[in-house]
Amino acid sequence: MARFKKKLPVNPDAPLLHEDHGKPMSRRQFVRQGFAAGGASLLTGGVLSLFTNPRDAYAALSPDLDDLVGALPGCSLSAGGGNNLPFICFDLAGGANFAGSNVLVGDSGGQEDFLSTAGYSKLGLPGDMLPGQVQTETLLNPSANNDYINRELNLAFHADSALLLGIREKAVSAIGNVDGAVIPARSDNDTGNNPHNPLYALVMTDPSVRGEVVDLIGSRASASGGNSMAPAMYINPEFQPTKVDRPTDVTGMVDVGDLTSILGANDVTAVMESMARVSHYKMKAGVTTGLTNDAIIKDMVRCGYLKAADIASEFAGVPVDPIGDPLINRDVTAPIAGNPLAPFSATELANDREFRKTASVMKMVLNRYAIGGCITMGGYDYHGGGRITGENRDLRAGRCIGACLQYAALKNEPLMIYVFSDGSLASNGNLDDTAAPDGGTDGNGNTTLGGRGKGEWTGDNSSTACSFFLVYNPNSPPNLVGSRQIGYMNAGASVVTSSSPAANNVNLLVNMIMLNYMAANGMVSPGNTTAFTTAFPNHGLGNNLDSYISFGNIKV
Repeated sequence: MARFKKKLPVNPDAPLLHEDHGKPMSRRQFVRQGFAAGGASLLTGGVLSLFTNPRDAYAALSPDLDDLVGALPGCSLSAGGGNNLPFICFDLAGGANFAGSNVLVGDSGGQEDFLSTAGYSKLGLPGDMLPGQVQTETLLNPSANNDYINRELNLAFHADSALLLGIREKAVSAIGNVDGAVIPARSDNDTGNNPHNPLYALVMTDPSVRGEVVDLIGSRASASGGNSMAPAMYINPEFQPTKVDRPTDVTGMVDVGDLTSILGANDVTAVMESMARVSHYKMKAGVTTGLTNDAIIKDMVRCGYLKAADIASEFAGVPVDPIGDPLINRDVTAPIAGNPLAPFSATELANDREFRKTASVMKMVLNRYAIGGCITMGGYDYHGGGRITGENRDLRAGRCIGACLQYAALKNEPLMIYVFSDGSLASNGNLDDTAAPDGGTDGNGNTTLGGRGKGEWTGDNSSTACSFFLVYNPNSPPNLVGSRQIGYMNAGASVVTSSSPAANNVNLLVNMIMLNYMAANGMVSPGNTTAFTTAFPNHGLGNNLDSYISFGNIKV
């Protein structure tokens, strides 16, 4: 196939204009084409510790307030994240490519049951870069067997994957203890109406486990916390994700205003406790203003004051900015002896909104103050911009995924990461040899990529779609008990819709992920899936659940 010089590179933050797409009209359309990022407004109070070391509470709540908490139905303080796996999902809005050029997807025999040459061309790989053949190119990621396949994450990637390059750059100490699985599954192109988002279902896997201050967080101010919707049957307004997409969202959740500049930490706690007592007795006396006499409303307001006092008791006077965490920002202090560098530099955090967003969400989730979070990254509707546009956006997504793995490794915490997008795209086989922009290095000192002689993305194509997840165990490689590929494509690189229940049903894809989340937590295993069927009695995955479980318990 002849190689042609294509369009000039597009900056990773530049919006995408397509001749075959109308002008964006909705928030979701703006996000997936890169016209808008995930905004930032604080919706609720309460996030918490973003400290490197376990925090010490300044003071426990006074005994009389503990009694008030016990008297309010459903009111609990500092519930804690338990020891279930922290969970982060990446919602790449617009229809990103994962299959073939990034994560390998094969026929019915698994990842390395290779597709046809025409199939790989559809997935953006030219005939001289096919997985399984003898390598002739200089690749982004080492191929140990000289076969265009990189297995460093155990889940097989193409050795020239931009997504993998980004993961490997950041997750330097997690490599070796990561594994994962890919799920070929169709979803609609260019729409937020796919019920991809699993956060509400995450709560259902173990209702006893709650976030210490908030339960769920997301970088979008939407019902799901992301670009894609959550399955309607699982949405519970009680758990709507709190919006977090920058460090000030995090610090604001435990902010007690200027009191700490006037009073000591213990005095701040006393003030907040007094507010809780006054509010309680005023309501008891029926002197509230602007509220009905409904007991439920009164209890909710009382509980809110008590939660504020509880937060003050633990966090007043404590710096909580994730930018100040030396396990996130390697320029905060000298590298900690014996530990690899933190994933981000101060320059990266200052210049890149996606890095700040990732730092904020991973800080909350991996400190177990929220049980799960969603990071939406826009601009993944990158067809029509030459191959180079998709390569550099995939590279940055990989860096964000890798940063989460690295932070988990530095904190010695397990982690599950789920990556999905609305639909996918395909190549027409034309190859892009465009050179890397900016001389191959961006303003943060990071590598930028050219087209690398791969097929340019020319149109949306839901038949090439897939999602994948990664699991990290700080102690050893995750215990593989099943397959790294759930479902399959045909030789021509189209999802076989009968290959798994989720292959043509997005909300069942959420159930598939939750089945594997529960397995990684030791709640279910092959031959023992009762906990899953109890949590999701109408799961729709059929009776052969064992065949959809990839890993065993990885909790530490």
